[in-house]
Amino acid sequence: MPTTSARETDYRIGTALVVEDDPILALSLEDILLGGGSPEVTVCSSTRQALAALERKRPDVLVLDVHLVDRDDGWAVAELVNELGPQVPRIVFSTGNPQAIPDGIKEMGKVLVKPYAPEALLEAVRDSRRTGLFQRLRGAISHD
Repeated sequence: MPTTSARETDYRIGTALVVEDDPILALSLEDILLGGGSPEVTVCSSTRQALAALERKRPDVLVLDVHLVDRDDGWAVAELVNELGPQVPRIVFSTGNPQAIPDGIKEMGKVLVKPYAPEALLEAVRDSRRTGLFQRLRGAISHD
């Protein structure tokens, strides 16, 4: 029976974009993702920086603080990446106030409530299930 090495399993994270305005937390998230097997992590502290990073390269996973210093609706970045095409990154929302995220937005990814354990982040980004708009539409069509 073939087995999967830990490194192959960890690599499922893929490249990551972290959008977090707390510099200490951002560095911690970067370290966790790199330690968990991500080959590349880009860190942005604002919506503007995140949009510029998305223009350069689409990540495999997006870890998004929903209350950023430049916007109180940081999930707008998640809405945008869902419109960019069928290869939508896995999305993890990071928040201290999950009740403030609209229900339709929560369906786009995983929601982690701060503070959370590093293992919870790694589990969330390794989840291969993508729940973006196109995936929800495909699911609705295939169930009819």
